[in-house]
Amino acid sequence: MDIKNAQLEVDNWIKNHGVRYFNELTNMAQLTEEVGEVARIIARRYGEQSEKESDKNKDLGEELADVMFVVLCLANQTGIDLQDAFDKKLDIKTKRDHDRHHNNEKLK
Repeated sequence: MDIKNAQLEVDNWIKNHGVRYFNELTNMAQLTEEVGEVARIIARRYGEQSEKESDKNKDLGEELADVMFVVLCLANQTGIDLQDAFDKKLDIKTKRDHDRHHNNEKLK
């Protein structure tokens, strides 16, 4: 599914299962919370923090999907065509960073 269709799916979900979108500030707080859950898993599973027993069954994919869902909500409610924005960003990064990382000694 492309981003444009994902935005439509989220909008349809909100219309059919939600009451309405949370306001933008609430969704921003919710996004921060979801990113924190991703960070917790990464820090414990792949970083140097010890993983608590209660964290071992956490699904990183599910938490990343939560982040995506809220990002798509924010894009919908602020009138952003995220597919277009992403395509433009990828083009900018491709032009700007084409050779940049090839010469990075830290990545060798």
